[in-house]
Amino acid sequence: LNYPFIMHKKHLLYTLLGIILIFLIWSAINPKGYGILFLEVFPVLIGVPILILTYRRFEFTTMIYVFVTIHSIILIIGGHYTYAENPFFEWLKITFDWSRNYYDRLGHLAQGFFPALIIREFLFRKTKLQRGVMLFFLVVSVCLALSAFYELIEWWASISLTPGTGNAFLGTQGDIWDSQWDMFLALIGSSTSLLLFSKLQDKQMKKMKK
Repeated sequence: LNYPFIMHKKHLLYTLLGIILIFLIWSAINPKGYGILFLEVFPVLIGVPILILTYRRFEFTTMIYVFVTIHSIILIIGGHYTYAENPFFEWLKITFDWSRNYYDRLGHLAQGFFPALIIREFLFRKTKLQRGVMLFFLVVSVCLALSAFYELIEWWASISLTPGTGNAFLGTQGDIWDSQWDMFLALIGSSTSLLLFSKLQDKQMKKMKK
């Protein structure tokens, strides 16, 4: 009974991996800068291989691999154009007279939204934590910690690399509260993700266990 489901999932995973590779190849064609591209897609270059290498030992639910693909695409597009100069969001900025290019905000919302479910599934399956307030609290806390750590990486890059690459990676766009906004959006993203998709994740985990 599980055989068709497993085969279907494996075919889906190959498709998702192919999509990520296509976007990576595209991003390397005339990007804004190869330094900023590498910094932005580095989580993809590390995270996706880890998921591949650990697949037999710890297979995540299907939704996790779909969400990892979506998050990877957001990161890759951000690396190609930079988060402050995404052309579609630049058009939105001009059209609606926004004060900044909001692709950066989308990126940090995603930084909480997608990792939250990965962290939740790992903690639920590898620890004695049960569904409930404590699991929710710990997942959100870890997401906030990761967001804060990423802000430290951006700070390090801005003072260590060339001004063009460092400033592009930092992407504050003149907002002195940019770091606080980034962490707040990661908080909103992680909380929203858990509220919307925890039940679906539970169903998929139950199906995998069977």
